[in-house]
Amino acid sequence: MKKTISLWQFAGFAFTSFAGTLLHFLYEWTNQSIWAAPFSAINESTWEHMKLLFFPMLIFALVEDRFLKKDFPDFWCVKLCGISVGLLLIPVLFYTYNGAIGPSPDFVNIAIFFISAAFSYWLETKLLQKEASSCNSSVKPITALLAIAVLFVLFTFATPQLPLFRDPETMLYGIR
Repeated sequence: MKKTISLWQFAGFAFTSFAGTLLHFLYEWTNQSIWAAPFSAINESTWEHMKLLFFPMLIFALVEDRFLKKDFPDFWCVKLCGISVGLLLIPVLFYTYNGAIGPSPDFVNIAIFFISAAFSYWLETKLLQKEASSCNSSVKPITALLAIAVLFVLFTFATPQLPLFRDPETMLYGIR
């Protein structure tokens, strides 16, 4: 079973990496289509890059759920943990690098995305392999993930005026 988990998690990392990369460009490729905005990057802000991790990981978790959840009662708690850690790593790594070294080149920003995704899936793998159930229900973690999804959609259109949401290229917030 441990080998199966590792294969699933590697597939998740590959899917998240590929889908996140596509989502980075989707909004521009669709001529700034309003339907693409909630799920893809609408600018170069840190918040928008967090979307690129969140939605592919959530979609892959829904696929995994069909095959793994029956063997792992704490599946959704682990997924919430992994996704949350990945979402936190993106701004932590970005702002740490920029604060310590200065403005990061594109290859560093890209590496931050892949490192965050890799660490998230690695953490999930370790937690699933422990098989130590501490989750009584999947309702709370699924509700939390849905709330995060709603925030990503909401803040796409009603963007808070905070540095996390500011496009460093245009210095603007949200949809142009």
